[in-house]
Amino acid sequence: MNKIDEILTRRVEKVLPSKDGLKRLMQVKKIKLYQGFDATGGRLHLGHSVGIRKLMDFANAGHEVIFLFGTGTVLAGDPSGRDTGRKLITEDEVEENIKSWREQVSPLVDWDKIKILKNGDWLKDLKLQDIINIASNISAVQLFKREMFQRRIDAGDTVWYHETMYPLLQGYDSVYMDVDLEIGGTDQEFNMLVGRELMQKMKSKEKFVLTTPMILGTDGGKMSKSRGNCIWLDDPPNDMFAKIMALIDSQIVTYMQLVTDIPMERIEAVEKGLKEGTIHPLDAKKELALAVVAQLHSEESAVAAKEAFEKTVQKGELPEDLETVMVENETTVVDLIAKVLGSKSEAKRLLSQKAIEINGSVVENPSTKLVGEENIKIGKKKFIRTKISN
Repeated sequence: MNKIDEILTRRVEKVLPSKDGLKRLMQVKKIKLYQGFDATGGRLHLGHSVGIRKLMDFANAGHEVIFLFGTGTVLAGDPSGRDTGRKLITEDEVEENIKSWREQVSPLVDWDKIKILKNGDWLKDLKLQDIINIASNISAVQLFKREMFQRRIDAGDTVWYHETMYPLLQGYDSVYMDVDLEIGGTDQEFNMLVGRELMQKMKSKEKFVLTTPMILGTDGGKMSKSRGNCIWLDDPPNDMFAKIMALIDSQIVTYMQLVTDIPMERIEAVEKGLKEGTIHPLDAKKELALAVVAQLHSEESAVAAKEAFEKTVQKGELPEDLETVMVENETTVVDLIAKVLGSKSEAKRLLSQKAIEINGSVVENPSTKLVGEENIKIGKKKFIRTKISN
């Protein structure tokens, strides 16, 4: 497989209107491409890294890559994948989220190879006539046929007018920057195709759309904070390693393809070995976990995380550097776990799954109180020691 074919295959769900057309363009010129990021939240998970890695595939091949922060579009709020309107966000919140976003993805990005732009620099300067001219190229019926809007209308919920403007504003980014390609998750396909149509009508230019696949969470369901199945980019090495080891076996090869830079030849060998039984899933997951942790942290921390996993999870030993958490006398176990994980609902979920142990005994009652120095096991990967504060 040559370099262009690999770029257009790995971490790619689909290319519109055709992969062959984009390939021909890449054979004759270095293309300009971008992905937009609306920094509306704090923590990013491994699923967010798939698009980042795809952008770096292009950047490493010498193409002109733009990371576009949606400082203008974010003020409208992307309705993609939402059954209710998105809460509007302030400019100060956006700037703070951008700072956090950059810190989390820095291990994956060579900032010297990409350009950073903010669409507020041109969207906020649009005059009424400009907005009318842009909107005149897209049918209102087309916007309201969007599946999520129809779902909300059928349910008797409101579709706010500013939400229908979001695809137009995002689409205009392509026109303003004069790009050849836009990259985004599968949930962004509608918005990106609006940009393709605007480019055709306003510049008589072909713009390609590339969607990246979504990865599943550690439990095989959609990766989301509410399910407690996320692998976060800022997870400590030991936690990150253990979470990857908890993946269902069917996701090993997919994760290798999407969130690592392990050569495809090696991934194909692992896939074959897993099918034929010559490679054990546990060994394949260790190889995957080492690759992910090494890139997001360091080689040394990845090796240390592997050793810690083997010692604490596989052999059942307590880690030497057991974290100590100070608690008040008779603190309930659910309050302790909520303090450690930052979520009381997650604490209750783990208790219901019999995933909490105190001194080696499973705890199910959320009212169980801590009365001294206790060794606590949280799930399969986290260990702490409690100490009563005076």
